[in-house]
Amino acid sequence: MSLAEEFQGVRVRAPGKINVFLAVGALQSDGYHELATTFQAVSLFEDVVATLSDDFTISVTGSVDVSGVPADETNLALQAAQLLATETGYEGGVHLDIRKEVPVAGGMGGGSADAAAALVACDALWGTDLSSQELHRLAAQLGADVPFALKGGTAVGTRRGDELSAALAHGRFEWVIVPNPVGLSTPAVYREVDRHRGEHQEALGEVSATPSVDAGVLQALRAGDARLLADVIRNDLQAATLRLRPDLADVLEFGETSGALAGLVSGSGPTVAFLVEDTTKADELRRVLMSAGHEAIHVYGPVHGARIV
Repeated sequence: MSLAEEFQGVRVRAPGKINVFLAVGALQSDGYHELATTFQAVSLFEDVVATLSDDFTISVTGSVDVSGVPADETNLALQAAQLLATETGYEGGVHLDIRKEVPVAGGMGGGSADAAAALVACDALWGTDLSSQELHRLAAQLGADVPFALKGGTAVGTRRGDELSAALAHGRFEWVIVPNPVGLSTPAVYREVDRHRGEHQEALGEVSATPSVDAGVLQALRAGDARLLADVIRNDLQAATLRLRPDLADVLEFGETSGALAGLVSGSGPTVAFLVEDTTKADELRRVLMSAGHEAIHVYGPVHGARIV
């Protein structure tokens, strides 16, 4: 018996993420880059409620600005539902009610979390009963961040970021994030990375095609030591993001001089994430940032991946 036969719908919650470490390899002939990244799922969640329908439809609300989120077949969550139906031969449809908390186009994987939640919700709703490995395979077809949103916790991602291995993380890490209402295009950021590397190839030297995660990152996570982690966090997209959005540099500098252990752009931005020592420091930094006119949110990680609630 599927959940649809017992309840009106299935609700799944999936987390946003911060790339604690992100190394970007050289541009490949297929136009892509290999990545080496360390994801941490954090306590900003997307809720997706799936109910039976004859068609595939979607509605989007949330505590963040959702005006730029598509409510048609270009939405990644709806694509996830349609992919699952195709793969399993399911002949019905679904209505997805998405309730967003992760900043839109902010480099925190909100759209990927929606897609992961949609896969889990529809699988339960339709009674298709795919294994976690099968769901991961479908997630990888939807985007590099979708498999991690399924998994949650802390993990190392390689190749396009979709090949995951668990990263042991002890304790809890506290972050203060500063979202920005003006989103950034991930492809535009990668184009800027490639342009800059091409123009400054002699000074930058050869970029590895297959980067790896710094061992110091994994050691800091295993130790549960925020100060150690602050010394080794890295984002190869950050310089390009700041060239496209120089206003974010001021936010980074302000946070880092106002009590943060370290700050970085989350993924391709424009969300800025500050690592702090404990909850007291997080609350202090959040108040300072808000007093300066910034939106600031205290989150923590790691948290679970997509699951039925």
